[in-house]
Amino acid sequence: MAAILDPAEGPAAKGRLRRAGAYGLGGAGSALAAAVVLVALVGPLVAPASPTEFVGIPFQRPSATAWLGTDILGRDVLSRVLCGGSGTLGLAAAATLLGVVGGGLLGLAAGYVKGMADEIIMRLLDVALAFPQTVLALLFVSLLGSAPWLIVLVVAAIHAPQVARVARTAALAVAEEDFVRFAEAIGMARAKIMVSEISPNILGPLLVELGLRFTYSIAIIAGLSFLGFGPQPPTPDWGLMINENRIGLASNPWPVAVPILLIAALTIGTNLLTESVARAALGRGEVAGAALAGAKDAAKAGEIRA
Repeated sequence: MAAILDPAEGPAAKGRLRRAGAYGLGGAGSALAAAVVLVALVGPLVAPASPTEFVGIPFQRPSATAWLGTDILGRDVLSRVLCGGSGTLGLAAAATLLGVVGGGLLGLAAGYVKGMADEIIMRLLDVALAFPQTVLALLFVSLLGSAPWLIVLVVAAIHAPQVARVARTAALAVAEEDFVRFAEAIGMARAKIMVSEISPNILGPLLVELGLRFTYSIAIIAGLSFLGFGPQPPTPDWGLMINENRIGLASNPWPVAVPILLIAALTIGTNLLTESVARAALGRGEVAGAALAGAKDAAKAGEIRA
């Protein structure tokens, strides 16, 4: 019974998803993001040395034995870069998935049930949005520790209110469609309507949010590592590498420059890919526009803070 918002677009949308690279810079974005993910996943297998092994003097410039030079303790920068991305990406992926699923369910319930339930859910989310993201994350990890599971929960909790606002906006529109009214008229349970009738039709905006929140997760987790609340030395980690080696920029900039470039490349690539896939899904800018409208709505409530 579930139907997409424009039934005529259904078959064509599947083909457009496969041609997402034709929209804007989607091809470049996917290649950029895939390259960084490949470095993070395959890097530990091809690292020329142990990330904790001392191979030279501190901040030695690139040489035949250390292609990117050495870091503050004389460890191989290339090896630490290759081994330092999997942890960050794993935590970011887990936090993003948990935050989008949780926020999507809250927004779906608020947008369809409406009434008092909608008011209670959204007012509680407004309270959560009132706190700056970084400050909120620092508060919890400083009080409760920097265990990986805690970082995932904190980052997911930061994302959930923002995703919920987007999901609610999309669910409000879908709930007025004829196929939803028909499902209600034949006595279908509300839970089943939300799962089978509404949720498939709000996947577009949530897909956009998934990409955006992934980039935000990387930024937050890398920032926590930079401040010392992530993996602890001597664990290789991109955010930690930036903090450890910034005092030696003049001697050897690569221990800082390479992690920054990788994080930036992944962020840019994911954003480009997300926008292109969203446009390809419907062949027009409605999905991206819906997500953008939701983001602007959330921003007005205090979402985007330092």
